[in-house]
Amino acid sequence: MKEKIIQKSADLFLSYGFKSVTMDDIANGLGISKKTIYQHFDNKTKLVEATTLSMFDVISNGIDCICALKKNPIEEFYDIKKLVMDHLKNEKSSPLYQLQKYYPRIFASLKQKQFNLMQDCVRENLERGIKQDLFRKELNIDFISRIYFSSIIAIKDQDLFPYKQFSMNMLMENYLEYHIRGICTSKGLDYLQQFTNSYQS
Repeated sequence: MKEKIIQKSADLFLSYGFKSVTMDDIANGLGISKKTIYQHFDNKTKLVEATTLSMFDVISNGIDCICALKKNPIEEFYDIKKLVMDHLKNEKSSPLYQLQKYYPRIFASLKQKQFNLMQDCVRENLERGIKQDLFRKELNIDFISRIYFSSIIAIKDQDLFPYKQFSMNMLMENYLEYHIRGICTSKGLDYLQQFTNSYQS
């Protein structure tokens, strides 16, 4: 039952936001009483924490599987983006923004986990891209990996990018191309052009 509660909570939080969804909503969605939820979670904060950790683990495992394939580094960036967007339902309710606003401690912990995961993944991606002459040899890998992560966080800021004006999918597509074009060699740009043409079709 605990896993079912987490799964339903994740579905509702991603659809409507962490603030909007109540314990009643979750109980009704599962056809159980609130008392049953409280047998597993002391309060909503504990449930939010367990749910975000579960979602992180699922996405983390997915990213590990993608990275293990050692595909073309440019294609790998797009595969990871697709995986994350699919799992987060394109973030239509801006769950990360609400998490930061209403559950700052959980947000800070999640952000650190995300940073650690992405640092390893992006650094390895950049090193492989340089070896394959897709990315420029003079890149400062530590800087690029950090600026990539911080920019991903920044585009989820509703004050900067109101979701009514910018869809998350559009933001991610535009940022990813912006990022890759900034680090590519001419060979990398040729591959990016070929890949995005087939990707969009």
